[in-house]
Amino acid sequence: MVDHPAVEVDGLHVGYGSTPVLVGVSLTVPAGQGVCVVGENGIGKSTLLRCVSGLQQPDEGTIHVFGGDPGATPEFWRAVVTTVEPPTWYPGLTAREHAELVCRAHGQDPSSAGVDEALERFGLAGHADAIPPSLSSGQKQRLVLAIALLRPSSLLILDEPEQRLDREGRADVAGLLADYVAGGGSLLMASHDDSFAEASGASITTMESLAS
Repeated sequence: MVDHPAVEVDGLHVGYGSTPVLVGVSLTVPAGQGVCVVGENGIGKSTLLRCVSGLQQPDEGTIHVFGGDPGATPEFWRAVVTTVEPPTWYPGLTAREHAELVCRAHGQDPSSAGVDEALERFGLAGHADAIPPSLSSGQKQRLVLAIALLRPSSLLILDEPEQRLDREGRADVAGLLADYVAGGGSLLMASHDDSFAEASGASITTMESLAS
């Protein structure tokens, strides 16, 4: 993986019906670095992340993630974590059990993976035995991010991870993302908060600058 950029997008075109959303978008995320895409609502940030995640096919253009096609193999999903799609919560499982399930799916022992520590870090220790649908929107967002950072990965693709977090929560998440990048992980995210992006260790680029 280290021989390739984390993400390479070239000449991406996506439209919905007769409405173009992405026109000639190109982007590179070097391995071990972070890039944050900013821009107004409706300009195509989420569509770009969905395409890079392999969740949407572009009309034209190419996308490579660590040199391969996005979403094409189990290896891709072992390397990549994305929060672009809303999570699916399993009925009856608690917040802790969701985190433990993800750990087991990725070959980790939940007792040594730091599940309780991760929940505490995100202010969820008091809600570990609650089912996710009973949590507030901000608590659900923190749970999604806690699980995303708990499992092993090489690339995080995050759509506005600062959403529904208070100022302290934003600072905490930005610090964890900066640690992830400093530890060799790659990061591609969309955000409306330049200061959050900078604190996360990501370079900032605009959607306008990515289009040909």
